[in-house]
Amino acid sequence: MAGKMKNWFVLLALFIGMLLAGCVGDGSSFGESETLRETDGATVVGQSIQNTAGTTAPLVEVIHFHGTHQCYSCITMGQYAEETIRTYFSKEVEEGKLSFAHINGELPENQVKVAKYGVTGSSLFIGVYSGEGFRKEENVMVWYKIGNKEEYMKYLKGVLEKKLQEV
Repeated sequence: MAGKMKNWFVLLALFIGMLLAGCVGDGSSFGESETLRETDGATVVGQSIQNTAGTTAPLVEVIHFHGTHQCYSCITMGQYAEETIRTYFSKEVEEGKLSFAHINGELPENQVKVAKYGVTGSSLFIGVYSGEGFRKEENVMVWYKIGNKEEYMKYLKGVLEKKLQEV
């Protein structure tokens, strides 16, 4: 019981710290611009291809959405995600099966992606294109693993391997 209480307090402290640092939204959304043009983020790993869903996109798309001003946790989460993909999935990136991007959700030119994913704050989303269409999910577990780079990368590697098997 004491261990569960300690974990709860750690999570509460992490949330409060993120709230104070501006990582957790104030209820407003990134997507408040009227100008909607789709663009890639400033840093993109991988290129788009014609996939089995008949759309031009990677089969698995990993996106680190962030704001203009990022806290340490937000920056670390994005860096670890990019490093995981560069380390373990270079072949899939070259083949067009996987891509990664850092996207500033506050910029007007990124509002189409923000709306597509339903983003409201700093986050890591994984989009999967298959014959059944497009589905997306926010991976919140990565936030709990940013204190241990090796654990983070091992976890995300496992998640992405499963997603790649789905397509």
